[in-house]
Amino acid sequence: MRLWVEDNGIGIASQHQERIFRTFERLHGIESYPGTGIGLAIIKRGIERMGGRVGVESQLGQGSRFWIELPQGDSNSE
Repeated sequence: MRLWVEDNGIGIASQHQERIFRTFERLHGIESYPGTGIGLAIIKRGIERMGGRVGVESQLGQGSRFWIELPQGDSNSE
């Protein structure tokens, strides 16, 4: 199953899309966009620990579509 979250921001160039999931990685200075650069890294690590994956589809000036994918669980377990 895949869950999508979309924004209408500035978009992310394809060569930088993997970088945004690294700890403290920022594509712009703090004066342009606030934040520490750790949020997406935390999400990626948590999802991967649950056996899932994360990713982004984006183009400059078009916004971004972030996704998380988790493995299907056993519906019989408690």
